[in-house]
Amino acid sequence: MVASERISFDTKGFCDQVDITQMVQEKIDGCDIKNGIVLVFVPGSTGAITTMEFEGGLKADIQKLMDKLAPEKEEYSHNLTWGDGNGFSHVRSSLVGTSFAVPVIGGKMALGTWQQIVFLDFDNRRRSRSLIVQLVGE
Repeated sequence: MVASERISFDTKGFCDQVDITQMVQEKIDGCDIKNGIVLVFVPGSTGAITTMEFEGGLKADIQKLMDKLAPEKEEYSHNLTWGDGNGFSHVRSSLVGTSFAVPVIGGKMALGTWQQIVFLDFDNRRRSRSLIVQLVGE
């Protein structure tokens, strides 16, 4: 069986971090799949999905790391091509990735105790985001 759903929310951009764990679990709770895999996918190239302990210190560490790896003020060819100033957003998204999969066992995600699924919005403006949540299993 395959079930496809969407979750939607607003973000602030500039490495805004949103814990989407409960939103994903609610999609699992609303379907008949008890064992399988859930995939979360970002249809876009300025956001990313990862897993982390969603706490203030690590959130700040992620922001600092992204500022070092792909600084906003760097010169990006993308900006020269499109003039939208979000080249850093695309680079950050490419580094982290736009999908995350986790096993579902007994109707629950097999996440660690301190592990959450987190959406990272790297764009240079506020956005309304819609993610695809796809469940495959029985």
